[in-house]
Amino acid sequence: MKNDVKTLSDAIRNFADEQVCIDTVAGMRWPDGPACPKCGSAAERQHYLKTQKRWQCRDCGKQYSVKVGTIFEDSAIKLDKWLTAMWLLANCKNGISSYEIARAVGVTQKSAWFMLHRIRYAMKNGSLRKLGSTGGPVEVDETFVGGKPKNMHAGRRQKLQTALHGHGDHKTVVMGMLDRDTREVRTKVIPNVKRETLQNEILRQVQGAGTVYSDQHYGYDNLKFQQFVHETVNHMEEYVRGEVHTQGIENFWSLLKRTLSGTYVAVEPFHLDAYADEQAFRYNNRTTKDNPLDDQDRFMLAVSQVSGKRLTYADLTGKVGETTF
Repeated sequence: MKNDVKTLSDAIRNFADEQVCIDTVAGMRWPDGPACPKCGSAAERQHYLKTQKRWQCRDCGKQYSVKVGTIFEDSAIKLDKWLTAMWLLANCKNGISSYEIARAVGVTQKSAWFMLHRIRYAMKNGSLRKLGSTGGPVEVDETFVGGKPKNMHAGRRQKLQTALHGHGDHKTVVMGMLDRDTREVRTKVIPNVKRETLQNEILRQVQGAGTVYSDQHYGYDNLKFQQFVHETVNHMEEYVRGEVHTQGIENFWSLLKRTLSGTYVAVEPFHLDAYADEQAFRYNNRTTKDNPLDDQDRFMLAVSQVSGKRLTYADLTGKVGETTF
């Protein structure tokens, strides 16, 4: 991809050339050259078939395209449309709906919805590094997402009552943690706000002996006994006490809820994790004084994460046997 590609219009002009699309994805997947997905032979044993726009392994004879082993696998949609959709999702601050993608790239709304979920899957943070590992405090909070049952259709209300582990209003619980030093946020949909659930997530994600800031929710009681330095704020009396506050993660909640209510409108609880991952990707890679990323940087980062991730329509919807392409 050319270094002067800074805007969507620049990207569209480049993506019009299919070979540029292939080279862009291949360069991010295989910085040292393509490797055979079947036998693992190195780049020098791979031959590019220009007329077929795919590679062939000289050792096992396997032919494969750049889509194999990525979120694009088994999709008949061309890479120029995929990359345009990735650029938009990575850089639209409040997300972009499947209807907008369908109109923008020329696919059906159903295909656009599937494309966006595959791209969100690529955006998912797979880091094994624990938050707080650089010594900074970690803000922890939870929020509730969803409409009020009294405003729902009776069938949807019954479905939520059966499927969800929420409070009385049947909202879905999302837990978030923000490393104040690295400014990285991580989220996860959790079944409830019980002490065991909340503290197990903290133990899994936060460096031991680190500092944790939270509100005074009972679920965080006795966190100090888990080898953490734990400070709280009582939101009935104050929101900030010196360095002790949760305003960073609460700011992320406002961004997430604005995206959900303004762009996506109706999100099923079992897909909520993916929408939170999407917002976390943009938040963690936003432009700041210390981290001057631009639109191209976010796009290239998203492309670099497509490999080794496969999401089928059956996995996404549970409707085995139904396809879109």
